[in-house]
Amino acid sequence: MQTSKHIHLIGICGTAMASLAGMLQARGHRITGSDAAAYPPMSDVLAALGIPLHQPYAEANLSPRPDLVIVGNAISRGNVELEHVLDTRIPFTSMAAVLHDEFLPGRKSLVVAGTHGKTTTTSMLAWIYETASRTRPEFAPSFLIGGVAENFGTSFMVRAEARPFILEGDEYDTAFFDKGPKFLHYFPDAVILTHVEFDHADIYPDLAAVKTAFKRLVNLIPRRGRVVAFDGSENVSECVSKAFCAVERYGFGLESHWRITEMRHEGGVTHWTLLRAGAPFAELRLPMAGEHNALNATAAAALAAGQGVPAEAIAEALATFRSVKRRLEVRAEVNGVTIIDDFAHHPTAIRETLRALRTAYAGRRLWAVLEPRSNTLRRNVFEAALVDSLALADRSVLAAVFKSEAIPAAERLHPENVAAALRARGFESAVYADADAIVAAIVPELRSGDVVAILSNGGFGGIYEKLPKALQHGG
Repeated sequence: MQTSKHIHLIGICGTAMASLAGMLQARGHRITGSDAAAYPPMSDVLAALGIPLHQPYAEANLSPRPDLVIVGNAISRGNVELEHVLDTRIPFTSMAAVLHDEFLPGRKSLVVAGTHGKTTTTSMLAWIYETASRTRPEFAPSFLIGGVAENFGTSFMVRAEARPFILEGDEYDTAFFDKGPKFLHYFPDAVILTHVEFDHADIYPDLAAVKTAFKRLVNLIPRRGRVVAFDGSENVSECVSKAFCAVERYGFGLESHWRITEMRHEGGVTHWTLLRAGAPFAELRLPMAGEHNALNATAAAALAAGQGVPAEAIAEALATFRSVKRRLEVRAEVNGVTIIDDFAHHPTAIRETLRALRTAYAGRRLWAVLEPRSNTLRRNVFEAALVDSLALADRSVLAAVFKSEAIPAAERLHPENVAAALRARGFESAVYADADAIVAAIVPELRSGDVVAILSNGGFGGIYEKLPKALQHGG
């Protein structure tokens, strides 16, 4: 695509799709896009870029006829725009294929993969490289992140020079015509592997299938490459066991190449000493709570150090890291009530979020307000784990399952069962139909000092705006 083209993205509001739209626009292409619904942060990103967003899907959105259509992985047969593309033979491709073909040639590909922590770890790694580039220009990164990194104010950056390209590697499938994971298109020179758990029950039948996907990613790394792998997971150990490249483990294990020691928490700040092969490497400070965030930062530090980034730059970057939109993001503080937004998609992620909030807001009453929206949380296979995670909150509130009709009845999560199990353990828990009902129910119960964690990977009926407004007006 050396000449300017009109490129249309179906499903443009996905985090990676919106980022790709911006990258292509920066290359001089005319970009349009469509989606069923738009919500922050990516709707804000598209508005700032001036990229037209059409809602809802319609054949008219493809007029005038684009030169190329990029089909998002959430788009399936029956979508009116996809059907028009197929009927009229408009050329189409996937997001991952465009990245491989147009942006990765000639660059070192550094991929962050895993069931949890990808977005935050990718953002940390990009910020480490950006910090190092102030004195070492060869480290100036290009990147694509599945969220808005607050240090950059964007989810992507493409530099003209053939320097490192840092990618969040998604294990979800690529497109309706390519059911392999997106990360298999990125042919990495080095990989971070954070966690491997059963997830995406809509496309993976079991844990074995998930592990197979990650094993295939590891198998793409050249012998000269490196994989930095979490030391606290048997699944991760299995996935890296046959790597042809160097494997460096990170975590709390006594034998790990990158070992976290002397960790301590001071409110929302975490400190620890990082050892490299048993020797002191750096004293690290991260302005974020939670053991999981220290692990994410350690993984980013380890991969960067292996690529020659100095320890001083790593420590400076982590000390000034500003997180990612929708990752433990404080959305409002009203009448002493703190409202937190977190992109929850899996019981393990919910557990780590609530653990981090317990550390950061010790002694305060913690609410968990959950929308079962991801393809994982909408299914009952994770019901028991979800109960265990929500038990870390003092009070929990669940919404109805998002688009429950799309999940077979035998597989569907029943929030009432979760709430009943929590009440049986002595925790207050309730279920309401939607965001409006939740706001009406909890506002009279909230008191100064409460922390409300809103857990959803979508717009959640505008609750992020509705709850603060209702608190301001006393319900």
